[in-house]
Amino acid sequence: MDVHISLEGRSDLAAQVYRQLLDAILDGRLRSGERLAPTRELARRLEISRNTVALAYDRLVADGFLVGRAGAGTFVSAEPVRGRAAPTGVVLPRPFWRGVEPEPAVPGARYDFRAGVPDARLFPMDTWRRLVGRELRAGIATYGDPSGHGPLREAISRHIGISRSVLAGPDDVLVTNGAQQALDLVGRVLIEPGAVVAVEEPGYPPARLLFRSLGARVVGVPVDAEGIDVAAIPRSARIVYVTPSHQFPLGTPMSLARRAALLAWAERRRAVVIEDDYDSEFRFGARPLEPLQSLDRAGRVIYVGSFSKTLLPMLRIGFLVAPASLAPALRTAKRLCDWHSELPTQAALARFIDEGLLARHIRKATREYAARHVLIAEALAADDRLEPVPSAAGLHLCARLAPGVSVRPAPGVLAFESLEEYCGEEPAQRGLVLGYGVIGRDAIPEGLRLLRSRMSAGPETPAARF
Repeated sequence: MDVHISLEGRSDLAAQVYRQLLDAILDGRLRSGERLAPTRELARRLEISRNTVALAYDRLVADGFLVGRAGAGTFVSAEPVRGRAAPTGVVLPRPFWRGVEPEPAVPGARYDFRAGVPDARLFPMDTWRRLVGRELRAGIATYGDPSGHGPLREAISRHIGISRSVLAGPDDVLVTNGAQQALDLVGRVLIEPGAVVAVEEPGYPPARLLFRSLGARVVGVPVDAEGIDVAAIPRSARIVYVTPSHQFPLGTPMSLARRAALLAWAERRRAVVIEDDYDSEFRFGARPLEPLQSLDRAGRVIYVGSFSKTLLPMLRIGFLVAPASLAPALRTAKRLCDWHSELPTQAALARFIDEGLLARHIRKATREYAARHVLIAEALAADDRLEPVPSAAGLHLCARLAPGVSVRPAPGVLAFESLEEYCGEEPAQRGLVLGYGVIGRDAIPEGLRLLRSRMSAGPETPAARF
């Protein structure tokens, strides 16, 4: 590996080479077993004597940091070298960031009911490898359009037009790195410091935190059986973030009457509605209602979607459809953020959609998720300690806990999420959020039996991830 070495002046050159190579080894930039450039080559690059480089190498060999192999070259010693940490420093982040803890890694569990994670075993990985390999061999070797790969934008506009009745052409689609970046771009373009953003309560915590990080004052608005309570939205709100197709985390769809009321409110208040349609492809029963975007006649809805739930989280491809008045600013924000999303993956996804593979995968996955949904829904309904929230779509179910019921943890064995985690207002609502994307159908009965055995009617305790 070529290591950057910068020489100052013409004195003590061997010592300068020695110190900079030593720093690279101690910092972990040069790892154990890596081959260094030959002395002649490094001397040529640095425009110094080969003997000078050889002297530095010899000293590192003598100190045990390098080892020479006859006929092979010079290598970093196989002895592990502990990397040095960056300076502690005195620079602090803004107050908001001092109070936000990194999302902890969730340990694996035998019975994994975590929400929002699709089953990787259902994904046609061999087909995906073929498509990605084809694009890599094609050799896309230039920067792309910040709005996204043209064929993918065309494919997305057709897909959401057919499957969700979203009104959008290719030029209306902006490809992002997951739905979270879509929300970030919208926030960058629309949120002024101190602006009020209304979110569902309970709701999606990463969206709430993101808007706060951009300087917004975030206000939770209650959700009932019909969706967000429009009458409770603050008059000063400039943005309303909702998940109308499958409310996250309760799972209920927003009624048509409530959708109409929200759009009328947004037009009166000159506000923007962000519609996050994160997993509505997986629908098991009721006919889907029209998205807010297709009902909107005033150009106040921004539609956000993602393939992370439909396919695999690791793909990190999302998109947004915004009114034409916002498109130039959002495209510029995307370019300033990361220029564009990764091109071979975009091109592969375009082929995946155009060849009918996405529709086939959704049909197959929906059948499997529907069977898991039924198993869990029937078990929740049969337990009088739980009050299931009606849901007919997505990758999770929610049930409220009866008063006084608590859940004992089972680390490493049982994993689920509590409704409290999704609440930003006090008092937090109590309940369980059970996903069925990770856990297989055959493991669900035993996992639910274990969950019921951990529930009691004792003192209330938080039912966090276990």
